[in-house]
Amino acid sequence: MSLLHVAIGGALGAMLRYLVGISVAFPYGTLVVNVLGSFIMGLVFVMFVDNGLDRWVPLVMVGLLGGFTTFSAFSLDVLRLIETDRAAAAFGYVLASVVLSLAAIFVAVFIARSFAQ
Repeated sequence: MSLLHVAIGGALGAMLRYLVGISVAFPYGTLVVNVLGSFIMGLVFVMFVDNGLDRWVPLVMVGLLGGFTTFSAFSLDVLRLIETDRAAAAFGYVLASVVLSLAAIFVAVFIARSFAQ
C-alpha cells in the first residue's frame, strides 16, 4: 500500500509543481517551489514524525512533497545532520550537493549536445 500512497502523492505533487511553474515567472517558480516545499516539509515532519503518525509519511512527505520538490528532502537531510550535532557534515553536504549537481548538469548538457551535433 505504501507504493500506491507514494505514487498518488507524487502525482499530486508534480501537478502542483507544474501549476506553480506556469504561474510564477522563471526562475522564481523553482525558488518558490523549493522554499515552500522545505517549509511544508518542516511542518509535516513535526506534525507527523514527532507525533507518531508515520503512516502518513509515504503519502505526504515522500510522495506529495517529493513530487513537488526534492529540495525539501535535501533540506530535511541538512536539518537532521545539524540536529545531531554534525554541522560540519551538513555544510559539506550542502556544498557538495550544490556544486556537484551544478557540475553534473553542465557536464550532461555538454555531452548531450556533443552527441546531437
